[in-house]
Amino acid sequence: MRIGVLALQGDFAEHLAVLRRLGAECRLVRLPDQLDGLDGLILPGGESTTIGKLAATFQLVEPLRRFGTERAMWGTCAGAILLSRDARRAQPLLGLMDITVERNAFGRQVDSFITDLTVPALADGEQQPFQAVFIRAPLIERVGPQVEVLARLPDAERIVAARQGRLLATSFHPELTDDDRFHRLFLDLVRG
Repeated sequence: MRIGVLALQGDFAEHLAVLRRLGAECRLVRLPDQLDGLDGLILPGGESTTIGKLAATFQLVEPLRRFGTERAMWGTCAGAILLSRDARRAQPLLGLMDITVERNAFGRQVDSFITDLTVPALADGEQQPFQAVFIRAPLIERVGPQVEVLARLPDAERIVAARQGRLLATSFHPELTDDDRFHRLFLDLVRG
């Protein structure tokens, strides 16, 4: 199994470290031809506008869009914004997931937080909470009919993780914890 991590900007190195620990063959992706031969791709957290502009500059937007229609793709934080159909502002988006996101929904960097989430889709997800790290995180405001909500904040209303087929979006940063269950879930989506 070969997994790529988009490496234009953001915390791609942290995803790479988790994937390697899990035994996946990994590659950093900065150019369209580096998508060749990959089975799945992670769009990391960072700054979504910057990542989108760099993807456009390096002519990656259409290749990424094609890749996401055929193979598994996971967007964390800024990556979830890139996967969305609507971010309520003009910026490059892949438009692959039928979700609307609100950028920086929880405030500025100083408003970052950690909270426990119940995620039934994860191994032991109902008994063992997932400690989620939110840094200038987006919120998934709306999901389409084909989208499965995987996690909500403890207030039970605000959506922070969703799946649509082989596409996965998380508002938070699983790569910044020692808990690799979301990466394992993504690898299961890649296997199909």
